[in-house]
Amino acid sequence: MRRLPVGAEFRAGGGADFRVWAPERAHVRVVLETGPGAPDLIPLDSAPGGYHEGFAPNAGAGTLYRFELDNDPLRYPDPASRFQPEGPHGPSQLIDPSAFRWSDDSWGGVGREGQVIYEMHLGTVSAEGTWRGAQRELPELASLGITLIEVMPVNDFPGRFGWGYDGVGMFAPVAIYGEPGDMRAFVNEAHRLGLGVILDVVYNHLGPDGNYLRAFSPWYFHRERANDWGDAINFDGENSGPVREFFVSNAAYWIAEYHLDGLRLDATQEIHDASPRHILGEIGQAARAAAGKRGIYIVAENEQQRAAIVRSRDAGGYGLDALWNDDFHHAARVALTGRNEAYYSGYLGRPQEFISAAKYGYLYQGEWYTWQNKRRGTPALDLAPSAFVSFIQNHDQVSNSALGHRVSIVCAPGDYRAITTLLMLSPATPMLFQGQEFGATTPFPYFCDHKADIARLSREGRAKFLSQFPNLALPQMQALLPDPSDPRTFESAKLDFSERDKNAAAYRMHKDLIALRHSDAVFANPRHRGVDGAVLGEHAFVLRWFSERDGDRLGLFNLGSDLHLDPIPEPLLAPIERHPWRILFSTEDPRYGGTGTRPPEQSDASAQGAARENWWIAGHSAIVLTSEVERD
Repeated sequence: MRRLPVGAEFRAGGGADFRVWAPERAHVRVVLETGPGAPDLIPLDSAPGGYHEGFAPNAGAGTLYRFELDNDPLRYPDPASRFQPEGPHGPSQLIDPSAFRWSDDSWGGVGREGQVIYEMHLGTVSAEGTWRGAQRELPELASLGITLIEVMPVNDFPGRFGWGYDGVGMFAPVAIYGEPGDMRAFVNEAHRLGLGVILDVVYNHLGPDGNYLRAFSPWYFHRERANDWGDAINFDGENSGPVREFFVSNAAYWIAEYHLDGLRLDATQEIHDASPRHILGEIGQAARAAAGKRGIYIVAENEQQRAAIVRSRDAGGYGLDALWNDDFHHAARVALTGRNEAYYSGYLGRPQEFISAAKYGYLYQGEWYTWQNKRRGTPALDLAPSAFVSFIQNHDQVSNSALGHRVSIVCAPGDYRAITTLLMLSPATPMLFQGQEFGATTPFPYFCDHKADIARLSREGRAKFLSQFPNLALPQMQALLPDPSDPRTFESAKLDFSERDKNAAAYRMHKDLIALRHSDAVFANPRHRGVDGAVLGEHAFVLRWFSERDGDRLGLFNLGSDLHLDPIPEPLLAPIERHPWRILFSTEDPRYGGTGTRPPEQSDASAQGAARENWWIAGHSAIVLTSEVERD
């Protein structure tokens, strides 16, 4: 029985079966070029539904092959190739997925709750830019407290470097990062260390170079739709059944053959489907079925902020787990930089926004969004906190600073520590971008290695996109934009791990915050509607996490100057009876680069014989208090 509806698969007794969808082709042949069984030419038989299939009795692991289609003089790689050792224009290679010896039988997978996510780009997370290089960093990430690694796309794409969002070989791990066995070894070792791994996949378009699907069938692409990156995938038009099957099986493939713990679905607003059963729901269902008893995690990026994506199927949703929350990022970016141009123009970076994000997730749930001249978002008040993934850095947003600068190097250190505290302790699931945990100063600009004509278009398109920011449209700034195709642009993004020691205070703070999120019962188990907040000043606010069993927690965040609150008629600041507040965490701890923490509320004892000052909240800081009784 086949594992996949298309592609090449081994039989137990030897040889390989080939199957491909090419409904307009009368004659399809497999050409075995080198390796076991080569050279040979295998005609495929026509099968129902536009498929062609056949058997090569002498083919074996490592055999390189391509398809001949009718009288086309070109030979094409397999659309479902499991590996392209010479890149997307070269031959496909037969891979035996059973050859790798897994040791993760006891691994139970992951769930939605309790995750701390780490976004990683394989090419820049180590000096080598390979699976093996990235694998060396896994013990440190486990020690940091990360629970889930989100790997940017790794399916085959052209060139020596790239982000991976212009992929064309949907089933083939790109060769520049290593062989398929290296990817499996990375996942296997992550599981040994208690880390889950999810893969960023792109189901909204294919890249402009090396995409040979049209040679097999024009029906892969919708005849009436386009999206921001070209032809839209045909998920609901004529002859869309095999196309849906192709992408649904791809999702299941990564889970089954690579033991991945889930997927991150890129730009789902550009996945168009008017079918009764939306393709996103099918993808999620197939991925979970492929995982068997293992738990998996599926998170979507959706610019339209459609809450239905994470609602259950019984409630009319698609049944995925979580959504990226750009609203939190945009509010944080505005607060940290003071700039709210272009797509940041709908945000002020004010205390109310952070309170609302902590309580409700998305800030826009159907309100008018002037930047797009339409309403943004859908109602999401019913969603659990863990249905949202929050961040203050990710690959897109760091790159969109034009020069790839991280926000941590363009804002006040105290404010950044305060926003980091908010990120790590808020009810939503937090996500870090590689190097963020130790205050990396290396940039992350956009880079891609394409042939000259596509490289020119990529460079021009990038400059045009960034020109929505008035300052970045200036000629002097346009001249400074990094060339995406320059290898130096790519090399500049490689992490400098010596900064882990140089910026030890930042690393220590992140590690302590993650530990607090995992170990503190209130932060570790955020409840729906379990937090409330109040504005205390122009740049200051309070959040209170409620817990009947474990005592409350209080977060004081001040992105402005020192704030003296007297009088302070705000009930959220009141302690639980007979349980005065005590300090649990402070960004002003000298170990984190701060200058020391004075208690924000003067105790009754210290007030004797002196004028009581009431509440003081230090400027550019965050402090977390607890009402829990301190245990020996």
